[in-house]
Amino acid sequence: MPESMFDDRLDAARQLAVALAHLRGRQPLFLAIPRGAVPMAALLADRLEGEWDVVLVRKIPAPGNPELAIGAVDESGQRTVTGDAAWLGVDNAYLDAESDRQLALIRRRRRLYTPDRGPVPVAGRTVVIVDDGLATGATMSAALAAVRAGGPAHLVCAVPVAALDSLARTRKCADETVCLLAPAWFQAVGQFYRDFPQVDDEEVIALLGARDAAGGL
Repeated sequence: MPESMFDDRLDAARQLAVALAHLRGRQPLFLAIPRGAVPMAALLADRLEGEWDVVLVRKIPAPGNPELAIGAVDESGQRTVTGDAAWLGVDNAYLDAESDRQLALIRRRRRLYTPDRGPVPVAGRTVVIVDDGLATGATMSAALAAVRAGGPAHLVCAVPVAALDSLARTRKCADETVCLLAPAWFQAVGQFYRDFPQVDDEEVIALLGARDAAGGL
């Protein structure tokens, strides 16, 4: 068992809030990669006097291995591909088909989560993209690229734990990267949490509804 672990996602978010305390007073916008990071972004916004929402991206899984990301697609349809795609011999026909499938899921989630609006404008803002961990980093890289296109003043990647090589690649996409733990013996994000349940759509919708009821975005 790893020596450094988080009790759960909220414990990880509380620790991230300490590391991100310098953003208090800058009205940061925390964008969660659904679904696991959504409770984390809500806590971070509360602790650091910011706002929060979701950023919709989906990983492109390797053929026959849904846990291995070989790329990702964002809400605009823009695709990023990792070096694993070429190494595995994945062709463009597969990438096109899988990108279309993931984009359809993104659009379904947008209708489900925020049916009355699209992505929150990020121009000129301090924006923090939050996830519960980086394995390949493909989804985070796609999210950072998508948000970067909106013209934020300062773009931050914030994760509790990451694989070393993924963290190195992701740093190039952000103005600032905050990662609490980057062990050389990384295997999967979940190994660093004592409690790592799935977050379902109902919980995401409930958190977004509570935010709106409290006068959020």
